[in-house]
Amino acid sequence: MANTHKFPEDRVHYTWDKDPQPVLTIDSGDQVDFSTREVADNQFNKDSKTEDIATLDWAKVYPLAGPVGIRGAEPGDTLEVEILALTPGSWGWMAILPGLGLLPEEFPDAYLRTFDLSDGEFIQFSDNIKVPITPFLGTMGVGPANAEGQTIMPPGTFGGNMDTRQLTVGTKLYLPVQVAGAMFSCGDAHAAQGDGEVCVTALECPMQASLKFRLIKGKTIPAPQFHTASALTPKVDHKGFYGTTGVGPDLMEAARDSVRAMVDHISENYGLEPKDAYLLCSLCVDLKISEIVDAGQYIVSAVLPLAVIQKNE
Repeated sequence: MANTHKFPEDRVHYTWDKDPQPVLTIDSGDQVDFSTREVADNQFNKDSKTEDIATLDWAKVYPLAGPVGIRGAEPGDTLEVEILALTPGSWGWMAILPGLGLLPEEFPDAYLRTFDLSDGEFIQFSDNIKVPITPFLGTMGVGPANAEGQTIMPPGTFGGNMDTRQLTVGTKLYLPVQVAGAMFSCGDAHAAQGDGEVCVTALECPMQASLKFRLIKGKTIPAPQFHTASALTPKVDHKGFYGTTGVGPDLMEAARDSVRAMVDHISENYGLEPKDAYLLCSLCVDLKISEIVDAGQYIVSAVLPLAVIQKNE
């Protein structure tokens, strides 16, 4: 018979480490309810200002709830994580962090904004822009093999800091088990994000999450896989999209060019300062590889869902 467990709120870790001891051990089929902290581990609050970025202690960034051990899990197995429920906290934040993000040279200065999430349905980004709240956990992963003080930020074949916005309620995530017990951890929750998370933050927030775990013995996958339960952008498909492109022989540069063009488009057409347009790109603009086969000239598109724009009547 499957059981439901409550993960203790005071148990977090900030790195992936070798041979960790599980905080909680469960059976395949069990559910775990988590209460995750926002990614800065309460160093920001709803009244924080840009100046607070200067005092950010990076050693306390990425507090993960875990690890959860799954009985019988061994390397070569696959762990299925079914996302049953996600409820963001009452507030969240976004920031431009100097030296990080897709366009660090264009946006060298720190910038922080906080947002009220109490509406439960939308984020009021500006007077005429509302972004649907579509929560997910930015970091979900099993313990990586041979990790020793490994930072959380880069993802890997074990999962981790994937920032994959399709991992919403109803999705099943599949992770390749790399250590005995699987040693699953999660955190870094987002109220909304575009594909690419281009400014390096999404809408970071605390989260209540309910996850169900199933061990698939003997099934080996090379890297995370997932199965969504619905359309990829169910809340924004109904009013069309505006796309900008980057074209060239380097996918990273093409991505940057497409975002530069989108920042310009948003600033010119919707009355936002470039730094806010950049945040909006990270919040709801999706990057797509539109073409990768034509003689070494690649196309990356940045796509803005027009449903977030509220027209004045």
